[in-house]
Amino acid sequence: MNPIVHAELSWLTGARLTERRDRVLITLAGVAPDLDGLTILAGEEAYSKWHHLLTHGIVAATICAVAFGALAKQRLLVGTLSFVAFHLHLLCDLAGSGPGWPIWYLYPFSQHETMWSGQWNLASWQNSLIGLAATLAVLWCALPLGRTAVELFSVKTDGKVVGALRARFRRAPPH
Repeated sequence: MNPIVHAELSWLTGARLTERRDRVLITLAGVAPDLDGLTILAGEEAYSKWHHLLTHGIVAATICAVAFGALAKQRLLVGTLSFVAFHLHLLCDLAGSGPGWPIWYLYPFSQHETMWSGQWNLASWQNSLIGLAATLAVLWCALPLGRTAVELFSVKTDGKVVGALRARFRRAPPH
């Protein structure tokens, strides 16, 4: 699945939390599994060997949850939601990274491959639909929450996005 969609889904996992810092941490937890994708820098062979192996399992999920929970304002909640966002990433990868692309969830304790026979291609209508739904959900958050995932990059720009969306889609209160 597209890293942007992973980030949107992860941000949505913590969108209702009051602290921006906590929402950022949960989002980072949801994209953290793709750190092993940096093996592409060592070449295609290294990437195909190590991506979905090094940081797509329970060990990395636990490390992320503990680390991000420790850095958060609401430690236990952020640790828990970081664990959830991390696993949401894994679920999306199992479903939509392409047929025959496993994860090694128990690595380094086990070399058991976890796969699903119904996996769809990365460039599929299913991933496109999930991506569209995630983007619309992120934008919808502007109305009730007054923020979108744009806050990850710029609070000022997010304020402008929220203002524009509220001006366009919020109904005027009855007189």
